[in-house]
Amino acid sequence: MNIGKLEEVDIRDLWAHEQYNFSEWLSREENIEYLNDILGLTLVDIEKEKSVGAFYCDIVAKDEMSDITVIIENQLEPTNHDHLGKIITYASGLNANVIVWIVKEAREEHRSAVEWLNNVTDSNTNFFLIEIHAYKIGDSVPAPKFEIIEEPNGFIKNTRGQKDSKEISQLQSEYLTFWTEFNNVVNSEGKPFNPKKPRAKHYYNIAIGTSKAVISVTLNKKSQIGVELYIKDDKDLFDYLYSHKDEIERELSFELDWRRLDNKNASRILHYFDGLDFNYHSNYKELSLKIIEKVEAMKKVFTKYININ
Repeated sequence: MNIGKLEEVDIRDLWAHEQYNFSEWLSREENIEYLNDILGLTLVDIEKEKSVGAFYCDIVAKDEMSDITVIIENQLEPTNHDHLGKIITYASGLNANVIVWIVKEAREEHRSAVEWLNNVTDSNTNFFLIEIHAYKIGDSVPAPKFEIIEEPNGFIKNTRGQKDSKEISQLQSEYLTFWTEFNNVVNSEGKPFNPKKPRAKHYYNIAIGTSKAVISVTLNKKSQIGVELYIKDDKDLFDYLYSHKDEIERELSFELDWRRLDNKNASRILHYFDGLDFNYHSNYKELSLKIIEKVEAMKKVFTKYININ
């Protein structure tokens, strides 16, 4: 058996510039999941370079479950006093509940400062100091790894307590129940696409063979299920697809809601259908089959146009 050796990669070899490379990478939906996993949050409504007076915060987001404001300041070098001052300024200016400072290396004096901030502020204000590293094995693609250096005590409990914790826990449980049943149906149908591990989240992304977009299935508390083409950051692609709107909808045999979202990086092309009721599980298989049908149709039609473009 050949066993590879884990080697650390200089993160500057992956992201040369904090703002234009790392912040851009981290703000993408598939990458912000790295932070969601270790913070226990579901970050949505992500904004880059949010103005705070004469300064700009790297990333500002909301936690979908608790609606708290989260700010992220990136520093691909050892911590310094300048960035420590920035995170406090941004936290104050944006009334943030969670402050995440991502760095290449956390100096002991700054780790101690973040620990002190967590001890002297109330439970509504939470500071994280996180190191970003990257590793590879042999000639493999480098993989990022976030390591928490300092965090508040009882963070998840305090954060979730800002809203009705029973309601949130129940909703997360319902998401997990639906996606588990959905995966069962996907497997029983011969895996028309690769199933993902069920998670307690409102969305489920499906790769379509291009980095330009994914198909996302969303569960809506308004008794709706959405199946959409989520274009990550390509307005030209959206405009091209929209120029073929009539042909695309004719091939799909259902109408779409076209959202260019001029004030955001992403664009969305959606189709909704009714029938979801978290208190009524007996139709989950029927809904899952309908989702698979819509996903397969959208994947077939949209990839044709995307590949042409």
